[in-house]
Amino acid sequence: MTDIANTPAQPMRGQKIKQFIQSLGPGIMMATAAVGGSHLVASTKAGAIYGWQLAGLILLVNLLKYPFFRAGVQYTMGTGNSLIQGYDGLGRGYLWVFTGLSLISGIVNTAALLLFSASLLGYFLPVTLSLPVLSGIVAAACLAILLAGHYKALDGLSKTIMAVLVIATLSAVVIAAGKGGVAPADFEAPSPWSIASIGFIVVMMGWMPAPIEISCLTSLWLKSQKKTQQVTAQSALMDFNVGYIGTAILAVVFLALGALVLHGSGTELKSSGIGFSHQLVGLYASTIGEWSRYLIAVIAFFCIFGSTITVIDGYSRALAESQLLLQKKPVDQRGYHNAWMLFVTAAALAIILFFSSALMPMLNFAMVLAFMTTPVFALLNYLLVANTALPKALQWSPTMKWLSWVGLTYLFGFLAVFVWWKWLM
Repeated sequence: MTDIANTPAQPMRGQKIKQFIQSLGPGIMMATAAVGGSHLVASTKAGAIYGWQLAGLILLVNLLKYPFFRAGVQYTMGTGNSLIQGYDGLGRGYLWVFTGLSLISGIVNTAALLLFSASLLGYFLPVTLSLPVLSGIVAAACLAILLAGHYKALDGLSKTIMAVLVIATLSAVVIAAGKGGVAPADFEAPSPWSIASIGFIVVMMGWMPAPIEISCLTSLWLKSQKKTQQVTAQSALMDFNVGYIGTAILAVVFLALGALVLHGSGTELKSSGIGFSHQLVGLYASTIGEWSRYLIAVIAFFCIFGSTITVIDGYSRALAESQLLLQKKPVDQRGYHNAWMLFVTAAALAIILFFSSALMPMLNFAMVLAFMTTPVFALLNYLLVANTALPKALQWSPTMKWLSWVGLTYLFGFLAVFVWWKWLM
């Protein structure tokens, strides 16, 4: 009797799991885009330099930014329009600012991520190739996947990357925790609460888990998902929560890796993302064991490759829709999306080929620009949801309104601190 009673339960349970996985999409893509520079580099460096001191702040920042990323799901599910269309409705000036920021950020970030991915790809190839050639290989792979399958290809790839990333990262943390930290017993960690640390903390917090404009990309991916499958407000919010909470947890996991393996090791950290990633792989191998070199390299490569492909797709979608809105043409024209993907990738490769020495200054400029505009777009996202007649399930709750105002205070406050710090410097 027990076997007969339990027989139907297994297929039903398996079907529910399958439906849950299929419902995931834009939230996972957002997580894949977010875990690149902000997690692999910034979170790990935070742990390496300050140990566990910034763990609480990282979680707090993720919490305070939550409403503004969530707004993309609320607005798109409630109106059928993207946040970019919402900006256009608020005023052409906002759309122009968003388009300019997206163009700069899309090209510079793609160049940095391609170079980052290429440097890590070198770990797996039996032959030595130059970074521009490796960057071209990564770019070709990204475009082939995106042009062949668009949303469906990106959806499936993002889920695979995140699954591998989570398993590999947690495995590395468990192994490192079993060995214990490398810091000597008498090691005294530097304090992050000093003027000298403000620059690092501001940039890390500004890009944790990602720049606010990523909420617009989530909005566009959600529009694409709705064309291919049935999406409800509940499933869309669940997908977003899984992706967003996952990025917050991974941020702490990467901080843990830095705190356990690098903190107090006495090694001078490289300033560039590429140099730091290679240093990270080497130090993990020497601390955990030489066998772990490829495990860590796989974590880093999948981390950055996932960010690269989602950034190319997402920013190109945003630029295509912005162009169509500015020209007052119907949105959702695939040809424009394809053209922007080719342009953004070609421009990024040109930067790598001709201006690689200026890539870090350009990336720093893009990061500062995104950080300074983050409070503005956070406020716009809040106003769009607050002033639009949405279904009850998608409206701001009193708790979310309160969290939004606290978050806006934090974002504008951090901007003021950054301006003050720059003035002191």
